[in-house]
Amino acid sequence: MAFRLVQFRDGAGARGVAAFLENGAVRLDGVSTTYELALAAIRQSISLEAAARARAGAPVDLAAAEGEGRLLGPIDHPDPAHCYVTGTGLTHLGSAEGRDKMHKAAAGGTLTDSMRMFNMGLEGGKPTDGKPGVQPEWFYKGDGSSLVGPGEPMPSPHFALDGSEEPEIAGIYLIDDQGQPRRLGFALGNEFSDHIIERGNYLWLAHSKLRHASLGAELLVGELPADVRGTSKIVRNGETIWEKPFLSGEANMSHAIANLEHHHFKYALFRRPGDLHVHFFGTATLSFSDGVKTQEGDVFEVLAAPFTLPLRNALQTLPEDDAGRVIPL
Repeated sequence: MAFRLVQFRDGAGARGVAAFLENGAVRLDGVSTTYELALAAIRQSISLEAAARARAGAPVDLAAAEGEGRLLGPIDHPDPAHCYVTGTGLTHLGSAEGRDKMHKAAAGGTLTDSMRMFNMGLEGGKPTDGKPGVQPEWFYKGDGSSLVGPGEPMPSPHFALDGSEEPEIAGIYLIDDQGQPRRLGFALGNEFSDHIIERGNYLWLAHSKLRHASLGAELLVGELPADVRGTSKIVRNGETIWEKPFLSGEANMSHAIANLEHHHFKYALFRRPGDLHVHFFGTATLSFSDGVKTQEGDVFEVLAAPFTLPLRNALQTLPEDDAGRVIPL
């Protein structure tokens, strides 16, 4: 059975961490966040699972917590500025098709940069000689303030041209006191993006990714299965308007996860002790590629085994503001 951790609020509003054990979910004693638990595990030189099992306490009703909207995202930092949210694209088999369609017209029908990068991943994204493979596309999404949890609205800025889902798996990492990245596990995610802005000009990819993203409640501790199969859907006014299976895991990827990790953490900036990293691994399934135009209130739903809890977020357009205006000092 996959070992999973969940953050939640109890009926009194206090935060807690629960672990799914063989006989059900239990609250962990002595810690109120996954971050605290991970720090304790590192400093005790034990695994995250061992640290959780050593703190197993009373049973907790996570079904009730889900029904009452008390489940939280699987990880957060006490200071959101110390959590990086990043990702890699063109990493999944088939992921270049939609991107290539977006950019082929601008390239005059020639082989696009997207397809070139995808082909590079196919040829060198899974090295077998112990050396780093080809580097992937990389992007920055924001800090911890850009993450939303299960059931929370998915904010989209008033200037957005599109707001669409990207069902993905995200790796969760904590940098230890020696500057060593430590993988805590994996989470189900929706790497929300503005695909119309990206389609307008490939150099606007960075702008298109500066959006919120959501994480499912469960932190999968240990290795990610090689073949992850899930479903992504959009529900409008109680009716499913689009639904499609999606694949992840290394069997369905053109890059090894270790290669993606290497090319992120090779930068010293990303090895600062105490920092968290949420890194999205990419997808090949987008409703935008099928011509779907999302609307205010649309609910994105992502579910994939071995995760057992669905990730749902409703699209919410933020009001117009003048926050981009600069005032001379």
